[in-house]
Amino acid sequence: MPPATESSIHSEPTINLLRELALDLGVVWKRHSDGLWRQIDPDVWLLAERIVEGVDVWINTPRRPWEACGTSGMKVLVNGGMNLSELDGWWAEAYTPDVGWALGDGREHGDDPGRDAEEARQLYDTLENDVIARFYDRDGERLPRKWIAMMRESMARLTPEFSANRTVREYTEKYYLPAAESYSERSATGGTLAQQISSWHKALAQHWSKLNFGQVNSETVGDFHNFRVQVYLDDLEPDAVLVELYAQARDGELPMRQPMTRGDALVGSVGGFLYTAQVPSSPPATDYTPRIIPAFRDVHVTLEVKEILWQR
Repeated sequence: MPPATESSIHSEPTINLLRELALDLGVVWKRHSDGLWRQIDPDVWLLAERIVEGVDVWINTPRRPWEACGTSGMKVLVNGGMNLSELDGWWAEAYTPDVGWALGDGREHGDDPGRDAEEARQLYDTLENDVIARFYDRDGERLPRKWIAMMRESMARLTPEFSANRTVREYTEKYYLPAAESYSERSATGGTLAQQISSWHKALAQHWSKLNFGQVNSETVGDFHNFRVQVYLDDLEPDAVLVELYAQARDGELPMRQPMTRGDALVGSVGGFLYTAQVPSSPPATDYTPRIIPAFRDVHVTLEVKEILWQR
């Protein structure tokens, strides 16, 4: 198989490999004006279609992070094929030991040839001692029961999740339909809401560069951190933004986001306020960072506005 990503196709080792494959397979390749190599023999696509339908193991070995969308590995699922691939892209999300095999350690190593050699050894070891051994481990009826069980688990668990049906349904329900509703709401009554959003955008652009943080204080009492943060909003309306505490996700959990409460104005300041919040003490206080994000009903940050101001 040619490498999975366009960026890798520019490398000389890849070009040489493609030339060798073309000679071995009798495939015609042409380098286009964009620098990419593409097959121009239509029979190759028919061959790929047959391979996807009948392959037992789909092997994909890009250097992390150069995995592409991963649809080739997804297509074999419904036909009972299983994946042996680099822990990158979709396979980093989908892989568990009972649905396929993984290569690499899930980290990036650049162009280190030593790492390539290590993963090549890992590939051959996995093929010899697990993949091939499992495939030819037959019972009295000459059926590979462990292989079949793994194949069924892969099909049952991954096919519904990594499919065009699921993607289209999820995009429609989560994005397209809400976007259509939002458009209808914003365009109603002569576009009143749209005009309000436009004015809010202009106010953000006018004042954003002058927003800043003052002192940040925290005190841990029992199971909670109590934060006090000075925020300066210039002449921007306080309701135009949200001030919150943010902590990175841990152990696969969602990030911690805690809105802060605006208190009294800071004496002698222009648009200065004291914001407070109480958050669990399970992450240390240093894990939390105050930030300012734009806030307007049903406006999506950072899709519609990109500004976010971090305290550090």
